[in-house]
Amino acid sequence: MLALCRRVDRKYTVMPKKSSVKSSEISLLSVPAFWPMVMAKALIDQERELYAKNLKFIGEEVKIHGQLRPKLATPNQVRLDLRTMTLRDYGSPGSGIPTLVNAPYAGHTAMIADYQAGQSLIETLLANGVGHVALTDWKSATIDMKDLEIDNYLAELVVAIDDLGGRVNLVGLCQGGWTSAMIASRFPDKVNALVLAGSPIDTDAGNGPIRRLVHESPLSFYEELVALGSGLMEGRFMLQGWKNMHPVEHYVQDQIDLYEHIDDPGYLAKEEAFESWYENPIDLPGRWYLQAIRQLFQENRLVKGEFVGLGRKLSLRDIKCPVYLLAGAADDITTPEQVLDTRKYVGTSAHRVVSKTVPGGHIGLFMGARTLKEYWPDIARWIAR
Repeated sequence: MLALCRRVDRKYTVMPKKSSVKSSEISLLSVPAFWPMVMAKALIDQERELYAKNLKFIGEEVKIHGQLRPKLATPNQVRLDLRTMTLRDYGSPGSGIPTLVNAPYAGHTAMIADYQAGQSLIETLLANGVGHVALTDWKSATIDMKDLEIDNYLAELVVAIDDLGGRVNLVGLCQGGWTSAMIASRFPDKVNALVLAGSPIDTDAGNGPIRRLVHESPLSFYEELVALGSGLMEGRFMLQGWKNMHPVEHYVQDQIDLYEHIDDPGYLAKEEAFESWYENPIDLPGRWYLQAIRQLFQENRLVKGEFVGLGRKLSLRDIKCPVYLLAGAADDITTPEQVLDTRKYVGTSAHRVVSKTVPGGHIGLFMGARTLKEYWPDIARWIAR
């Protein structure tokens, strides 16, 4: 980071700024003997400004990477406090069939679904006809949770649904999508409508970097990562992996952009909101993680009807409710095919399955301002109908 500051110093200290020469000093420029003194003072003033800017930049970097914490944007009530999650209530309980947003459990918090005012999926659903929304706020795994399995999380998801009345509209985001599909397969009567957004259901479809990595790396590689975490898949390992998918963006361009906008309060507010979520990953149980890698991503058991959930083999053909499939055209985490191919496997009639591909990448599906404004209102109204 200091090297970056030195590099930026060289870039910005070649010539003094025009504004460095104050109006009170202009008269001195008419006297040649004072030129060197005026120019020297201008350079000193500029160096002070640059030094202050560098200090502010370093302070902001420290804040972003060590002090910020994720925070949900919309007022809510804690409905249940379970071992694996906090179930949060939004809107007006009792106003029709509840809509349960199943946040990803993939290394980041549920803030992805309730990011900030004016840019929140929860807020969008509530504003477009969905009266009662609940959110699975999954907890970071502690060492005593290292041996929890997918079944443990499915069981507590069932508890959440039953507490909401036993039947919900289920909105699965990313990794929350395959657990939602499992619930809809295992307990069809509990799911009134199913939305899968950026959800890797057919994990063999497409040719994205995640699919290639999972199939090219032996299970022992992931077992070693879990061993390094003493039985947990630590969020910091996953964060490093995500950043390494786009190293120039995360290790160079992000810092350059921050430095160039260090005096822009609007930019800093947006950057701090995002980084409070992105730079604070959560840990996963090692056993849960290894099950997901092997059975879902390497062996694709869910689509093949071979995954055993809560004591029974699950078949996507048992899903008969209306289904909405949402994919990002530029999504390199969950390629569009992994989401949209779901229609080939569910038992829902073709005319009751909606498939939509929207501009943008993975994260933008849930917290992108454009997607929330242009596409999620229609999904909310589809749910409400």
